This record gives sequence, C-alpha cells and structure tokens, in this order.
Amino acid sequence: MAETAFNSDVCNISAKKRSGSSDDQWDQFAAKKHQAAANKTDDPAVALANARHEFGEHGGVNMSIEASATFTVMEPETMRRMFTGELGPDRDFFIYSRHFNPTVLNLSRLMAAMEGTEAAYCTASGMSAISSVLLQLCSSGGHVVASRTLYGGTHALLTHFFPRACNITTSFVDIGDLEMVEREIVQGRTKVLYFEAISNPVLTVANVPELCRIAHDKGVTVVVDNTFAPMVLSPARLGADVVVHSISKYISGGADIIAGAVCGPAKLVNSMMDLHQGSLMLLGPTMNPKVAFELSERLPHLGLRMKEHCHRALVYATRMKKLGLKVIYPGLEDHPEHALLKSIAHRDYGYGGIMCVDMGTEEKANKLMNLLQNCSQFGFMAVSLGYYETLMSCSGSSTSSEMNEDEKALAGISPGLVRMSIGYSGTLEQRWAQFEKALNRMS
Repeated sequence: MAETAFNSDVCNISAKKRSGSSDDQWDQFAAKKHQAAANKTDDPAVALANARHEFGEHGGVNMSIEASATFTVMEPETMRRMFTGELGPDRDFFIYSRHFNPTVLNLSRLMAAMEGTEAAYCTASGMSAISSVLLQLCSSGGHVVASRTLYGGTHALLTHFFPRACNITTSFVDIGDLEMVEREIVQGRTKVLYFEAISNPVLTVANVPELCRIAHDKGVTVVVDNTFAPMVLSPARLGADVVVHSISKYISGGADIIAGAVCGPAKLVNSMMDLHQGSLMLLGPTMNPKVAFELSERLPHLGLRMKEHCHRALVYATRMKKLGLKVIYPGLEDHPEHALLKSIAHRDYGYGGIMCVDMGTEEKANKLMNLLQNCSQFGFMAVSLGYYETLMSCSGSSTSSEMNEDEKALAGISPGLVRMSIGYSGTLEQRWAQFEKALNRMS
C-alpha cells in the first residue's frame, strides 16, 4: 500500500488507481488543484495557516491523539481492499501505525505545507529521515555528490556506513564551487546531490537555485537538509526535489523531542512507503503519534520563534564583531554569502539563529564556554540547537568529531570554533550583559 499525506483538504491521495465514483475522482482532482495553489505561497507561515486544521473527535479545537498501533475494520473484505491499496488513509482507512497513523499524518501534512512540497512523511529522528531518503534514491553501486560541510552524523553515514553496508559512494565537494559540483556529478551514475541549506557548523549558505539547475541538467535528484533554516529558507520553492529536517531542533523548540521529516514529491514518498521496496515501510523509523501531536501544536508559532532567534543572533553577532571577536554569521555583510542569502531568504525572518565565534584554539573555546555557562549564565554547554536557551558547543570536538583532522580543515572547522544556537529567554540586553561579563573574565 502506498499512500501519501498531502496538506490539502483531502488528507492524502493514492498514487495507485482505485475504483470509485465520478464524485470521488472529482474530489481528488479538486484536492490536487487546491494543493498546487497552496504550495505556490511564498511565505511558509501563510502556507501553514492555509493548511487543513484537524479538530478533535468530540469537537475539540486540537486534534485527538490516535494512539492505536492497529485499526479494526467492520467487514473482512475491507482488509483485503486496504492491502491492495484500493482503500487507504484518504478515505479514513488505516491498517497499522507503521504504515500510517492519523496523528502523524496530520503533522506530515503541516510539514509539506511549510516546505511547499506535495507530500511529507515524519520519522523518529532526523538521521532516519536522511538515511531513508538516500537509501530510496540510491541502490548498490550508486553515487552521491555531497557538500564537505555537513553535520558529523551525516558525514559519517556517507563516508563510512554507506560504502561498507550498501556499496554507495560519495564525492565531497566545496558546495560554493559550482564548477567543482558540476565536474563531480557523473551523468547516469550520480543519483543525488546532497547539501545543507545553511551548513553545520560553519554556516556556508548554499546557492540552492544554481545547484538545482546543475543537478537537474544531469538528471540528478537534489536533497537539501533545512534543519538550520526553517521559515528562513524554502529549498523546495527554490528548486530542490526533497527537503529533510531534524524536527528535534527549531521545529520542536523544547530540546525534548527526537524527530525528523522527509518532504518531497508524492511519487517519492509513495515509493518510500511501498510494501515491498519502501525504505520507510521496511526500515520502520515510525514516529510516535503522541510526539506528532506535540509537534503539531508547536508548528503554528515557529515563525514567531524563528524571528526572535534570528533577531538576537544578528544583534549579538554585530556587537561581538565590534568587540574584535572573529564572528561567523550570514547576517553580517562581510559573510561571503550574505548577499546570496538575502536574495533567496524569506523576508522578515532574518538570517538564521546560529552564529559562530572562532576562538582559535580549543583551550580558549572551552574557557569561554565555561565562563558563559558557569560564571554569567549566558547559555548552556550542550549540543543541538533551536532551544529557547542559548546552547554552545565546540564543534570540532563534539558534533563534527566524526570527521578526521583533514576533513575538518577542508570544511573550515577550526579547533576553537564555538557554535552558538541563540535562544530568546530573558531580555536581549540582560543576556548581552551576561556575555560581556564572561568575556571580561577571559583576560
């Protein structure tokens, strides 16, 4: 069974032919038309607001949580029709929550609306979303071209696990060097061009439209990780085929949930849910419906949260630079991709909530973080991002530690690079005073 969640008034439409009345066919046509119109919306907040709102079973303003693992049918014949794909979630028929669950389906529809894609599927983690989509797109002997500046876990997946377990190889490139990207794509062999919209941790901004043009000219699928820039960037609206997320970060916002999402064409998501060859169906990175409910309640205010994350990051980056610190932030005019980001980002959402301070050595980086946490309470030493408190980590020895020294050097990750996910708790001036207090103790 291969059904797909859409952010339209009909929750999903099967990719398989099904029997039905002309009314059914008209309803599906209308839903597709509605979906296409909704996804032309530029502002992701507008798209989210236009998405179908699910009410509770008894009229509650919030959707009910469907916690069942399995679902009953009234007639024996119905189950056979469900397994053949004739009946599915688009008509409110569910089999088993590893296939589809109504609560998870609702979140998937919202994610598709936000990213402007035809369909989406939410998973148990960001890494499960990344690995599942790549395994669906690449077979044994396949080839990936990927940015050399990636989250350490993704880099390890491509560098070590895929070659050993799947016979899938990767060529790493400077994603800003378009000629290098084009040169490394082998037409007929390369299946995927993979990169992060804003890279972890060095904040390189990808030229999404141009990279998509290069890849598509050679028949290659573009997969973009947009974890660092939800609302700020919409890669699918810029030409990307697939967008993946670690929902654990900004979308969750509470550092209390592990989750991921694949957003892309209905045909791809359908194939990932195929009973015989679907990576999501067969590997089973299933999201808990209680988690899906929590996340669906947080998405409506993601735009407000991102604006504050980004506003404070810009203010702090500007002030830190004036103090003489080596700051990396795409919102600063001296950032190499500042003009690019400004040209492709959504207005009013800023330049991202992540900034970096390069202290030169790991010793100085650790000293600064220690003072910021234990002396002035500016933030916490912790990995991850998107929390309402500021989180700090020395990337080279933490989230990028899977890379060797040469790989880190190529990616521009210095030993003293401190990645800061800027929070919004307290007042801006209160937190800035705490930063200055810690910095004054560095000498």
